[in-house]
Amino acid sequence: MADRTTTERHAALSKEIAEHDKRYFQDDDPIISDAAYDALRRELEDLEAEYPELADGSISAEIGAAPSGAFAEVEHPVPMVSLNKALTEAEVEEFIARVRRFLKLDGDTALTFTAEPKIDGLSISLRYEERKLVVAATRGDGRTGENVTANVGYVDAIPKTLPKAAPDVFEVRGEVYMTHGDFEALNARLLEADKRPVANPRNAAAGSLRQVDASKTGDRPLHFFAYGWGAVSEMPADTQWGMMEALAAWGLPVNPLTRRCDGLAELMAAYAAIEEERSGLPYDIDGMVYKLDRLDLQRRLGERERRPRWAIAHKFPAERAITVLEAIDVQVGRTGALTPVAKLDPITVGGVVVKNATLHNADEIARLDVRVGDTVEIQRAGDVIPQVVRVLKEKRPAGAEPYVFPDRCPVCGSHVVAEMNPRTGRPDVVRRCTGGLVCAAQQVERLKHFVSRAAFDIEGLGSKQIAAFHAEGLIRTPADIFTLAARDAERPEGERLVDREGYGETSVRNLFAAIDSRRTIALRRLIYALGIRRVGEISARLLALHFGTWEAFRSAMEALAAAAKAREEEAREEEAREEEAREEEAREDEAREGEAHEEKAREEEARKEDAPPDAEAEAGDSVRADLESIDGIGGTVVEALEAFFGEAHNVEAVDALMAEVTAEPEVQRAVDSPIAGKAIVFTGSLEAMTRDEAKARAEALGARVVGSISKKTDIVVAGPGAGSKLTKAQALGIEVWDEDAWMACAAE
Repeated sequence: MADRTTTERHAALSKEIAEHDKRYFQDDDPIISDAAYDALRRELEDLEAEYPELADGSISAEIGAAPSGAFAEVEHPVPMVSLNKALTEAEVEEFIARVRRFLKLDGDTALTFTAEPKIDGLSISLRYEERKLVVAATRGDGRTGENVTANVGYVDAIPKTLPKAAPDVFEVRGEVYMTHGDFEALNARLLEADKRPVANPRNAAAGSLRQVDASKTGDRPLHFFAYGWGAVSEMPADTQWGMMEALAAWGLPVNPLTRRCDGLAELMAAYAAIEEERSGLPYDIDGMVYKLDRLDLQRRLGERERRPRWAIAHKFPAERAITVLEAIDVQVGRTGALTPVAKLDPITVGGVVVKNATLHNADEIARLDVRVGDTVEIQRAGDVIPQVVRVLKEKRPAGAEPYVFPDRCPVCGSHVVAEMNPRTGRPDVVRRCTGGLVCAAQQVERLKHFVSRAAFDIEGLGSKQIAAFHAEGLIRTPADIFTLAARDAERPEGERLVDREGYGETSVRNLFAAIDSRRTIALRRLIYALGIRRVGEISARLLALHFGTWEAFRSAMEALAAAAKAREEEAREEEAREEEAREEEAREDEAREGEAHEEKAREEEARKEDAPPDAEAEAGDSVRADLESIDGIGGTVVEALEAFFGEAHNVEAVDALMAEVTAEPEVQRAVDSPIAGKAIVFTGSLEAMTRDEAKARAEALGARVVGSISKKTDIVVAGPGAGSKLTKAQALGIEVWDEDAWMACAAE
């Protein structure tokens, strides 16, 4: 179970990644290198690998960023997925082993993969109907992208029509990129016009394709490589390799360096060959992508949190650079975690200017013995945040003092503590401000979380605006956001938002309109936005699907909190009774002490047996059991929900918010299958497929996979060795399937 420090670090990483996603995918203006960003992602995923419960609400399941609003939105019929990443040969080997385990394949079964360079550009989807290009859309958040059809018309490499051999409907997925030569020429033109140059070819390609005036795209030469597909009316091949051959035959550019590989050794040979050739290529690549060749196996493997199990990106080694650490700032997160950040003399690493690097915690600072003024080596590595890997102590300036981590919060002045880790019995590595809601930084960070992309996603109300409005007392709680317009209208002229520097009628009107547009919100987003510890996007989705409506969720949380309060009160009363008994025993005559004590114990036992059942406790226990039956919701999440709704100020803030907004019911994705919408439990062993594959298939068929039996369970699939769960299911009269029945359903 993750301790509080670990959970807080996970939350801080999630917040930072979300901000970088927006800058990268929406603004085309990243402030950290790819390696720095990858480092953040890797740290996040390492935490989730060690503590699976953290993945429940994690941004690790998200892809890209929501559309910016500058273009019309396009919903992808088949989501555009992202890839898991590997940094070492051992991780690629483990990827292949996972594929074998999932599919129950022995080591003698040959597996063939395709290996292709990972282009550093802008992902795009091209939809052809009746062999004519009808829509081009960016990846966006994977579900919804931006309509850039007019802009794509200026990309010569993308055909406007396909030959007769192509199917009636075909969505091509690929990457738009800019060559090094074209990038240098573009920057030369920008400098001549006294404009700011573009940081790297990827940003240049993304910015060029997303010009609001589509004709400007034609002034910036762009290229394209196809690497996959989305919705297809008829598949032309049954392998990845065959599909790429078909795309090439239809006039869609496919990277000529793509090759077919049998097993790990050939994959590593392809990786080494392309890495050696990398510097001479006319475009940027940052690794290789390996995909299982057989499409039937791809379908069986499916996806996990919108990342295919059948593919992986193998990143090239980290890039490093030397710079000076100018200062160490300490940031306070929404849960009070203090995170030290190295402020660097800006340095370009791999084409991206790096100004900041996370130092993680006080222990890391001590381990490196890093001091202000030190010359340090910075690493950009696959999935690791830009990090300080070593200090060049021979260049340390005279008088550089060891860094002393603050014992007081830099924002509110409250004590900073390292909470005890109950699992290890040692203090956590993360230091935490004890100020709670008194700490302005925590208030601000919670509000930033509330308006973040995966939560309410309010356009125009970003981190800077939240901080400024909070400082002025305009917004202190989530409900204040939705009463801002009414309160602003009541202020005297000269003191309204429109009268402030940097604001105008249009910007204020757009802000209020953006806020009003979020008065109706998806239930999963609402639950996530509340900022409940350990409840990320995944667990918020699971809770929303399980309860369906805000009313049902709120009622369950009220019962859960009431039961916890009743248990605490009972514990206090029990402690008081025991103290009274001890005092009475001390006063009793020594001769009668034993007899009186025994009589007292008999009376107390009788009282407990005669006492009526505690309805609140029973209701709360029922909710707890119901929550813990949800596959993916563990005891730590339940405890976090209990703690959140057990605090009066949290309940007041939530109730005030719900007076301003409406939560849309969460509807299970419509799937035409006999188990759609049903709760299903797998118990015992399965012989035809692994448990993971069975769960993935059930979810694909619209079922809810739960972990324990209850009256709400619809179906139990019992394989050989099924024990107590099968017995309980039979006692409750729940429908029980054997593996043959399950396989018949799964084959539909």
